[in-house]
Amino acid sequence: MKYLLSSLCLCILLSSCQLSNRNVTGEDNKELAALLDNYYEERLQFYPIEATINGDERYNDRLLIDFTDEHRSRLRSFYKNQLTYLTRFDRENLNANDQLSYDVLKRELEVNIEALGFKDNYMPLNQFSSTHLVFMQMGSGQVYQPFKTVQDYDNWLKRASVFPAYIDSAIVYFKKGMGSGYVLPKILVERMIPQFRSVITDTAAASLFYGPVNLMPVSFDIGEKKRLSGAFNTLIVEQLTPAFRRMANFLQNEYLPVARSSTGIAAIPDGEKYYRFLVKQQTTTAFTPDEIYETGLSEVKRIRAEMEKTKDAVGFKGDLKSFFAYINTDKKFTPYKTPAEIIEAFQSIQQLIQPNLEKLFGKTPKTGFEIRQTEAFRAASASAEYQQGTADGSRPGVFYVPILDATTFNITSGMQSLFLHEAIPGHHYQISLQQENTKLPKFRRFGGNNAYIEGWALYCESLGNELGLYKDPYQYIGALGDEMHRAIRLVVDVGMHAKGMTREEAIQYMMENEQISEAGAIAEIERYMAIPGQALGYKIGALKIRALRTKYEQQLGTKFKVNAFHDAVLKDGALPLEVLEKKMDLWSTKQ
Repeated sequence: MKYLLSSLCLCILLSSCQLSNRNVTGEDNKELAALLDNYYEERLQFYPIEATINGDERYNDRLLIDFTDEHRSRLRSFYKNQLTYLTRFDRENLNANDQLSYDVLKRELEVNIEALGFKDNYMPLNQFSSTHLVFMQMGSGQVYQPFKTVQDYDNWLKRASVFPAYIDSAIVYFKKGMGSGYVLPKILVERMIPQFRSVITDTAAASLFYGPVNLMPVSFDIGEKKRLSGAFNTLIVEQLTPAFRRMANFLQNEYLPVARSSTGIAAIPDGEKYYRFLVKQQTTTAFTPDEIYETGLSEVKRIRAEMEKTKDAVGFKGDLKSFFAYINTDKKFTPYKTPAEIIEAFQSIQQLIQPNLEKLFGKTPKTGFEIRQTEAFRAASASAEYQQGTADGSRPGVFYVPILDATTFNITSGMQSLFLHEAIPGHHYQISLQQENTKLPKFRRFGGNNAYIEGWALYCESLGNELGLYKDPYQYIGALGDEMHRAIRLVVDVGMHAKGMTREEAIQYMMENEQISEAGAIAEIERYMAIPGQALGYKIGALKIRALRTKYEQQLGTKFKVNAFHDAVLKDGALPLEVLEKKMDLWSTKQ
């Protein structure tokens, strides 16, 4: 009840703020600051895993069952109360920074309230972005969840003890979906089943979740080591392994037979309306699915023409499809023998761009950075990704590279552009600088919008020439392939979820227009099936940032400084695109 009491106190505090928030000095509004801090603190209690990921260890022992109707009802009330408090402020009487916070929070609250009107909680888990996968990462002792002190170990034991109830509740909600038409596509269920079976072991010591015991600090008292080892053994054997087995058996025996054969989200009740909402949520624009689809077709055509030029420039005789087959199969493009060689190749990219970064950025992050191979238990269904560090520097940002077979890792797969996107200056710069900026209210320091975050990272791929990359035409074709990949997403995501495109048609369209294996295309398309709309943010966001840069280059002429532009884009955190444009237009008038 703590958050309800603090909300009541804040309500009393703000009861007269409409009369008192007139800002004649330009200073930050203290009452608004109190609301923003209160919002962030209360919200974390609904999202304890998010707090752990952000480096806030106060809730490391909590795991809420966040898809139940009861939980969502409490969350809806929380958002509505916060929106009531916020709209008592007169936005026009706030300074520029407070106006940004007002605009960001108002949109966030309104969108979150709307989201809770759909029954997506009847499909509580999927194969790509799901609590069970995060839980497995945390329980391995390698990611997010700290295991440095005895208290850390006890926190995990308490958090993990809730997971069997999480699984059992997920089964209940999957069954609700089964009874009302809210079910996942069959193929996604088939992908989930081996994920759950992969951590079922005969002994606790063989379990992924025994990792923290193997990593136990030598400084622990022998008695504590014995107690914790015994507790982990009991947790794994009596709670976690049976829970994972229950879900695997349920999915195999009960859910899979009734899962849907259709591809898109439009097939569920209110699916078309839900997808339109997801487009708005994920792009932070007013674009319609049809507008995004047409943009995708146009971008595919433009990038394909550039690919044709590059193919001709290297002297290849044949069509683009043959060229893709050539670079996918010729042994000279797969020179690696071990995962370590691939990691070293990415490290060399980092060294190559380092001298040029200061030309493009005035401010760089303090947070540490590492490149790691993706853990084996999730590599088969994982994409290369960035996992953020902590604002206090205790955990570095990590660029993860899934490597199933080093001998098949292709150097033309866009290694340079991938690094610019997932690592530096993409996600690592944007997220780290945002978290390190203590002048931002915490909900902005540790929050974000998909279109900005992924749009920025994709925009960074276009900086390759300025950073000294893409000199090799085969690396450039890889960069074009990555850009094409994001353009294709606009077509296939809308196509599957709003235009009746099947999974098989989407896979075929992807393979016809980019250098990707069939296995790679299948994994990508199934990702878009699992999280509709999310893949749209990349290209929409990148197009907006590039358009803003072009506009200011033309308007400002010699006054335009690219490092100042980049610093300004990153300065205020991950804003909705419509808010970003208004902010940057104001910035341009002051140059």
